[in-house]
Amino acid sequence: MRDFNYYAPTEVVFGEQAEEQVAHLVKKYGGTKVLVHYGGKSAVKSGLLDKICGLLSEENIAYVTLGGVVPNPRLSLAQQGIELCRKEGVDFILAVGGGSVIDSAKCIAYGVPYEGNVWDFYLGKAQPVSMLPVASVLTIPAAGSEMSESSVITNEDGDVKRGYSHNMSRPKFAIMNPRRTFTLPPYQTAAGVTDMMMHIFERYFTKDDDMDLTTDLAEATLRSIKNAVFAVLKNPEDYRYRAQIMWGGSVAHWGLLGKGVQEDWATHQLEHELSGMFDVTHGAGLAAVWPSWARYCMHENLSRFVRFAVNVMDVPNDFTDPEGTALRGIEAVERFYHAIGMPVNIKELIGRDITDDEIKEMVRKCSRNNTATCGALKVLKAEDMEKIYQMARG
Repeated sequence: MRDFNYYAPTEVVFGEQAEEQVAHLVKKYGGTKVLVHYGGKSAVKSGLLDKICGLLSEENIAYVTLGGVVPNPRLSLAQQGIELCRKEGVDFILAVGGGSVIDSAKCIAYGVPYEGNVWDFYLGKAQPVSMLPVASVLTIPAAGSEMSESSVITNEDGDVKRGYSHNMSRPKFAIMNPRRTFTLPPYQTAAGVTDMMMHIFERYFTKDDDMDLTTDLAEATLRSIKNAVFAVLKNPEDYRYRAQIMWGGSVAHWGLLGKGVQEDWATHQLEHELSGMFDVTHGAGLAAVWPSWARYCMHENLSRFVRFAVNVMDVPNDFTDPEGTALRGIEAVERFYHAIGMPVNIKELIGRDITDDEIKEMVRKCSRNNTATCGALKVLKAEDMEKIYQMARG
């Protein structure tokens, strides 16, 4: 069991009327002029954006708005937000939306007090000394950014997607009303569930087998999320199971399920190059890559994959053939992905065969021109990355 620090400061307000507390919470955490950051049609069409702005106005909290966040949020919009915040004297950023909006809000918050280019943080060239406080009104459970220290931004110059994590960016509060997720399309619901489950996979598949409580919590959360998705795909307005998914996305990524173990994150880094190049949905990209990563890496801790197959995917344990049990667990994940409308390879993801040149370009970016590795269960060099991408072609 590894030593660890645990820090999870976000105040959660969860329930059917949760957004009614937004103005009180902004004041509680020191906001006097707010940037309300959001995506596109959904926040406007649902009336949520007007409601949030109205609640701020009722409490005499000044605000400005900036919409336009897209999946795989763009650096250029975050840079617009930085300039807007500086011009307007904004001292608090409120993200209304899903993980892309929250990630963009964090990027803006980093950039406002920083004299250089905010992209420096994502390249590892600088560390923040201060940032504006961030909070969220969550509408799309998936990324877990509403409670985590992470954000991911895409730089359109070269289609490079990079993540950055710092505890300073953990949101001050997260407002979660499961009713706000009733209108999510099935594909977005499924991709979100895939993303949150992958946040657990990245922590679960480790060489560390001696933190039983963390492992038990991870397995229970995976089972709960996996079972809930079928209920909401059948009945999108099933509040009970929408709530399980919404809370599950936060539990998956606020850090609890990785305590005492070494985390991996190779699948996420491999996927970042897919969504950076092809602008695909992040959760779907993870589904397309993970089975190949799993087959490539499972012998680094075969017993872990066996335990997962049995305890999470309900595969009978053939004690005479642990490799077969592990493989059947991976195959069960692939069946699960197909059952909820997710791909299991790159061809299914992008709708065509990927070229060798495209794979080489993704490897170049993922390996930082063959200067960096990724992963911990198995440390992946450039040649390993290429083999996994080749396996995932479809």
